[in-house]
Amino acid sequence: MTGAVTAALLRRIQRVEIAVREAVALQRENDPNPDDPFRGLYLSDEALDATLEAARAPFAGWSEPADDPDSPDPLTVLAERTGLTALDEALLLVALAPDVDSRFEQFYGYLNDDVTRRRATVGLAVRLCGLPEAAAVPRTRLAAGAPLIDLGLLRIEDPDRPVLTRALRVPDRVGAYLLGAATGEPLLAGIAEPADAPGPPPPGSGALADALDRGGARLVHLREKPGGSAAALAVAALARAGHAALVVDLPRLADSPRSAELSTLLLRESVLTGAGIVVGRVEGNEPWEIWDRLAAAPAPVLAYGSRAWDPVWSARTPLQVEVTPLNAADRALVWRDALPAALAPGLDPAAATAQFILGAPAIRRAAAVAAHLAAAAGEPVAEAHLRAGARTQNAAGLERLARRIVPDVSWPDLVLPPAIQALLHELAGRARHRDRVLRQWRMRPGGGRGHGVTALFAGDSGTGKTMSAEVVAGSLGLDLYTVNLATVVDKYVGETEKNLERIFAEAAGVNGVLLFDEADAIFGKRSEVRDAHDRYANIESAYLLQRMETFDGLAVLATNLRANLDEAFTRRLDLVVDFPVPDEEARLALWERCLGDRVPRGTDVDLAFLAEAFELAGGHIRSAAVTAAYLAAGADRPVGMAELIGAVGREYRKLGRLTLESEFGPYLGLAG
Repeated sequence: MTGAVTAALLRRIQRVEIAVREAVALQRENDPNPDDPFRGLYLSDEALDATLEAARAPFAGWSEPADDPDSPDPLTVLAERTGLTALDEALLLVALAPDVDSRFEQFYGYLNDDVTRRRATVGLAVRLCGLPEAAAVPRTRLAAGAPLIDLGLLRIEDPDRPVLTRALRVPDRVGAYLLGAATGEPLLAGIAEPADAPGPPPPGSGALADALDRGGARLVHLREKPGGSAAALAVAALARAGHAALVVDLPRLADSPRSAELSTLLLRESVLTGAGIVVGRVEGNEPWEIWDRLAAAPAPVLAYGSRAWDPVWSARTPLQVEVTPLNAADRALVWRDALPAALAPGLDPAAATAQFILGAPAIRRAAAVAAHLAAAAGEPVAEAHLRAGARTQNAAGLERLARRIVPDVSWPDLVLPPAIQALLHELAGRARHRDRVLRQWRMRPGGGRGHGVTALFAGDSGTGKTMSAEVVAGSLGLDLYTVNLATVVDKYVGETEKNLERIFAEAAGVNGVLLFDEADAIFGKRSEVRDAHDRYANIESAYLLQRMETFDGLAVLATNLRANLDEAFTRRLDLVVDFPVPDEEARLALWERCLGDRVPRGTDVDLAFLAEAFELAGGHIRSAAVTAAYLAAGADRPVGMAELIGAVGREYRKLGRLTLESEFGPYLGLAG
């Protein structure tokens, strides 16, 4: 095939050579000074005659292959894709000739009457095309707005020279394409890469392909919901419509100081390869010249992002498509296609990861990570590997706004009444089955509400709210993200809402549990408006009410002061869990759990007394146990009642309580 491509191009170049011979003859005939003694400084007639008369093949050992009628040469294909005229093709061939046959350097140097100028000038190219230099049509084909220039197929150099003496150059990438070489544009590496449609086609790819193929859509905007796979859908639709796909990292393109030049190279690469352009993620702050060039692309352009389309981005009206998350059946299909056969017995990958919101590409990457983890452990892919792989697909932006906690506790670590544990299990169940209930069974009402799960954990400090959130996250295989209120609350009007919006936006790309500790600080009650402060405080609360409804993730609000929360928040919550202060039995279990089986205990330790005498919450018991361990380690002895009572005394002082003999009894002297 490459030989046929080269032969077709060389036959066209031969016609340029015929025009060159005629131009040389004409120039000699009209030469006013044929006996110039300095002619040898540039190119003598004899040397030119030898070059013209020398018969040589363009390449050593090359012979012209037979034509393939089913495979048109690249220039014909390029002309069809870009609307090049016959004059455009002729101008392109004239400019290309020195890059294909080195003799044309001498020809053009002679015809330019300047041995240093070995490329065709605008004037020479026009003459070789059989037109007068003053003709208007060739100039319009070499001006902005013409495909040769706008698509970067031909460059006009020496802008300071008069138009007719400006040199024409065919970029190396275009010359390689016309010769049939399968190369890419190196300047686009890392910005635009070809992509194949992987695995089973995403839902909706057939309808989108029909819109591109039969409907003639040339600009499409795919608005992606969390868990959607807009880029994969675009690539699959292009493949079904008979196009290759060129996937563009739009933020990287927009951030480049050469974005205008790279946009032109992108369009050129698209027409050279016959590929549609898949560009994203669209944020709306891209330089205007990028959209100006994309709007002029002769190939289909499919833009994707989470934002709605803004008509000011382009004069072309796009076909707008909403890309929703994969349903359970489609996710299962992608998991089965992506995972190896060596799975743990009875493992259903889709069910094991139902709580994760993942698109098809993310599932494939997660499956690859899970397979590597399993191979490293020398065992089949298990649920833990799948969840670990899924967690690697989390965006990192949320970690700048919240503290990430990898759960290290589980259900047996909780010391809570059975009714409270049942509510926590229900919360985890809601996260696992929300796709079935809210999407398949359509139990979510309208009004633009999200598919998230929200809960309120209320109770005194130390009753286990944060630990319970960590346990729920761990049971789902998710990370816990604790929102730092210092990064959220701002004294300036409107800034708190902006900070919260950034958190919610980043959380949409993360499979994790979002914990708002001390939530009453930002989810407080609305009040009667008496001054401007009340007004803006109410606006902040109203914004939060709306934003919580549209949230698609798993959020937990923790507060010590449930009464301070607005009633409208509690109505929008899926679960409210009230954490009680532990009773004596629970406190005994907490003392046992906090000391554990590794801490050496003295013979005088009486945990029953501690549980009965001191009404402490779990957090305070944990703090006292740790303090006692430090005291014992400092004295190099096992933990005894002296250390435990001393630690409890310290907790009492932190809480502002009095150390009374009625509570400490015979150990009062050890309280410090």
